[in-house]
Amino acid sequence: MKNLLSRFSNVIVEASIAQISADPTLAGKLVLDQDGPLTVTYAPFDYVNTNARVVLVGITPGRQQAVKALLEARRGLVAKNELAAVSKSAKETASFSGSMRTSLIDMLAHIHLSRWLGIGSCGELFSARADLVHYTSALRYPVYLNGLNYSGTPAMVSTPLLRRQIFDFLTEEARMLPNAVWVPLGPAPASALAMLSRDGVLDGLPHPSGANGERIAYFLGRKERQYLSAKTNAAKLDAAREGLIDRMLGLKT
Repeated sequence: MKNLLSRFSNVIVEASIAQISADPTLAGKLVLDQDGPLTVTYAPFDYVNTNARVVLVGITPGRQQAVKALLEARRGLVAKNELAAVSKSAKETASFSGSMRTSLIDMLAHIHLSRWLGIGSCGELFSARADLVHYTSALRYPVYLNGLNYSGTPAMVSTPLLRRQIFDFLTEEARMLPNAVWVPLGPAPASALAMLSRDGVLDGLPHPSGANGERIAYFLGRKERQYLSAKTNAAKLDAAREGLIDRMLGLKT
């Protein structure tokens, strides 16, 4: 498995907490690839939990997640922890963090994922039962568009720089987790998995970002259809919710 932490460990250790917090690219020292307005930078999201039963697939780590992962990696490297342990801790600390994690837990509970996994709460996937889940992104390492978080445009499957990221890293993870159930969070990661012809994909969940607050609220039954704005397609969300619940109920435990 391609783990780039050893390549960048000295750069991360030599950076101060303030420098990482202000600029997770470390003045370009962590840049992996670039094409026009798109830039791919390193942050320690290399770890793959090969024992996972479910894989949660986002678009790409954002700036906030990159900072958290880099700071956790720096802490572990300064403490002289082994690279494997540092990589695992950084990934688990930063993946789907903040309010995004709360929304994700609520949606996974809504489609009865905890019942299928045999756990009391989907919140356990980020604590005591992290052994059951692999957190990843269609684009493993942070991607920025004109310095801002990439959110799915231009389309990753038709943009050469981003296609390379999918084939170099997501393909590798798919080979390592052939029997897991994959849950893409939003249409962008779903398109990446479709490109890989993955079986066992449960697509239809809205992406758990704050920008999707209304879609998430409707998906969870917290906002009535009559109060939705024109930007929210209620019929599409209804079909996605019902389809996901049906497919979850049909999965073997």
